[in-house]
Amino acid sequence: MPSTNARHINPERKRKHMTDMFDAPGSASGVKWEDLNGKLLLIQPLSEEAGINTSFGAANAVRANVTVLDGPTAGEEFNDTLIFPKVLQSQVKGNVGTGRFNLGRLGKGLAKPGQSAPWMLGDPTDSDKDIARAHLAKAASAPF
Repeated sequence: MPSTNARHINPERKRKHMTDMFDAPGSASGVKWEDLNGKLLLIQPLSEEAGINTSFGAANAVRANVTVLDGPTAGEEFNDTLIFPKVLQSQVKGNVGTGRFNLGRLGKGLAKPGQSAPWMLGDPTDSDKDIARAHLAKAASAPF
C-alpha cells in the first residue's frame, strides 16, 4: 500500500535547492515499495501513528524520512512518509525518537500461506554502510 501525505523530493529538485532557496509546493505522493525493490534505503523513523484511515480500514504505520542511496534514483527522498508494511515497520520502529537511522536493501521476505511476501530490509554490507556515511556527510555539509 503506498504511503500518503509524504513530501517527495527528486534528486534534480534537490540539486536546484543548493542554489535556489525557493521550491514549488511538494507533492503528496507516497512510497511505491515495488519501485524501490532492491534499492539501498536510509530510513529515519520519526513516530508511530495509530488508527490511520485507509481504504482497507484503520491501520498503524511508522512515520519516517526515506532516502534512496543507490541506482538511477539515488538521492530521491520521501520525507514525512508513512510506512504501512508490517514487517518493515517492526524493523524500523525501534529507532523512533532516537535520531538514529535504519539502513538496508529493500526486498521481500517469504510469504506465509495465503499472504503476500512482506517488504523488509536486508542487512547492509560494509560497502552499503560506506555509501550511507558518505551521503550523511554530504548532507551535513550542505551550504546553508
